[in-house]
Amino acid sequence: MPIYEFEGRRPQIATSAFVAETAILIGDVRIADQVYVGHGVILRGDYGTIDIAPQSAVEEGAIIHINPDCVCRLGRRVTIGHGAKVHAPEINDHAVIGIGAILSFNVRIGEWSIVAEGSVVPNGKTIPPGVIVAGNPAREIGPVEARHRDFWNYGKDLYVDLARRYQTGSRRIDPPKPPTAPADKP
Repeated sequence: MPIYEFEGRRPQIATSAFVAETAILIGDVRIADQVYVGHGVILRGDYGTIDIAPQSAVEEGAIIHINPDCVCRLGRRVTIGHGAKVHAPEINDHAVIGIGAILSFNVRIGEWSIVAEGSVVPNGKTIPPGVIVAGNPAREIGPVEARHRDFWNYGKDLYVDLARRYQTGSRRIDPPKPPTAPADKP
């Protein structure tokens, strides 16, 4: 996997975390225990710091970058959906950022909140704990209920398990080489 030191700042990855070999980590990126970082993810800690707490998942194709001298903190058991783009400094425990969502600068996401797929949370917006937001710009559409928590706990457990299973259950295989034609005899 491409891991880059940037001006003396280098990624730190817990041994129990899984980072796909096609993910790109740059600079001050801190990945805690049992975190899943999927294929094609870009984590740019060149200007600032990205700090991902235990048992979180950054799914395939997501991009996280933060402003100069700022920290992007993902709490425990946060899910960043496939293709999401995150510039936010604070995503609290158990929050879910849906597939393709965009979190702009200075956005804060409360604990157990859900940002629906494709939503755009504009600059400076704070999403309170325990709500679902959707749309462009994202607006509150309802509370997070027990059924949402149960579903997302199940999903988070799948990624914690996947981070563990990828450590021992996957190996790269290259496609077979095509057979070579026999040389013509004179």
